[in-house]
Amino acid sequence: MIFTPFERMVAGRYLRARRQEGFISVISWFSLLGIGLGVATLIIVMAVMNGFRAELFERVLGLNGHMNVYAQDGRLFDYEPLLEKLRAVPGVVEAAPLVEGQTLITKDGAASGALVRGVSPESFRARPIIANHIVEGSLADFDDDKIVIGVRMAQRLGLHVGDTLTLISPTSKSTVFGTAPRMRAYPIAALFDVGMFEYDNGFVFMPLPAAQIFFRTGEGVSSLEIFVATPHAFNKIKADVVAALGGTPTRLLDWQQTNASFFTALQVERNVMFLILSLIIMVAAFNIISGLIMLVKDKGHDIAILRTMGATRGMVMRIFFLSGASIGVAGTVLGLGLGVLISGNIEHIRQIVQHITGIDPFSPEVYFLTHLPAIIDWREVGQIVAMALALSFLATLYPSWRAARLDPVEALRYE
Repeated sequence: MIFTPFERMVAGRYLRARRQEGFISVISWFSLLGIGLGVATLIIVMAVMNGFRAELFERVLGLNGHMNVYAQDGRLFDYEPLLEKLRAVPGVVEAAPLVEGQTLITKDGAASGALVRGVSPESFRARPIIANHIVEGSLADFDDDKIVIGVRMAQRLGLHVGDTLTLISPTSKSTVFGTAPRMRAYPIAALFDVGMFEYDNGFVFMPLPAAQIFFRTGEGVSSLEIFVATPHAFNKIKADVVAALGGTPTRLLDWQQTNASFFTALQVERNVMFLILSLIIMVAAFNIISGLIMLVKDKGHDIAILRTMGATRGMVMRIFFLSGASIGVAGTVLGLGLGVLISGNIEHIRQIVQHITGIDPFSPEVYFLTHLPAIIDWREVGQIVAMALALSFLATLYPSWRAARLDPVEALRYE
């Protein structure tokens, strides 16, 4: 649609309302701010949801096997030949045995539950998510009976590298006085901080032989962890892994099956948030409709004069379309700039709010992560901007059509 200089001049004049038309101008400003805030809010929320999802993926997939092989019943024994077959599958980065079990941890009278994972020291040191986030101690000392715990657990129990942590096994031992819980104190080799509260507060890693002794599994393991090169596109690798397992009486679970409910809930929440926040932009678009309808009613005499001077219905329609579209475009640009600016500095803003109020608005106990992530998906931003512009343009059609259909004779008769 091409606008003449005359149409742009008249549309701009109508956007700058006179004193007696101040209410219409207020509606236009609220429409502009409504669209701006709606676009900005949608960009910020989608960026935070993207960052939240990416951070969870990185940590969950970095600490847990992308696929796990379990025995049909009980534990896996004589698994070394199976490990060799799995490591030979194209796309498999690592396959390692794992002993996993619940335990009770105690320190100076304080007790809580924890998940113990027995892993081979070589495999554990090769995981970047752990090796790059050691805040105290060294993974070189992770051997024999030494353990590695999260920094949140250490802070909660007042522990440091070199201290001991007592673990109580869920299996009991028989004594002359009856059954008694089995407990063992383990020295701490290192503390990690992966930035996910669940892991930093509730996981204990120990060498595989020590875990087998603690949980009395003998030479058996809970499962075989498989790490692949492409965890987000593993269907071909999974088929090859199934072929490598052959007729072995085992079960294979991938990370999507293990965390299905969690990531499904995350996706549903993201879609619902997009839908709800899109309504903000829609409401602002309705404000444009109401503002333009009132403007058309107020400018009836002007429209009649323009028509008697030779202005066509198309010119009148384009004038009011340009007036409404200008509000939508200005609001969208304002929201785009505000949304991108806040999304890029969301963690700094959170820290400022926490410093001023003394309240953490992003508690790690609730949101799993210890910081507020945000990743701007420019394709998604483009879709948001396109939606806002489309709604704004659609909102101007009816008032513009109504202005173009106004009969100049009728308009001048009632003046």
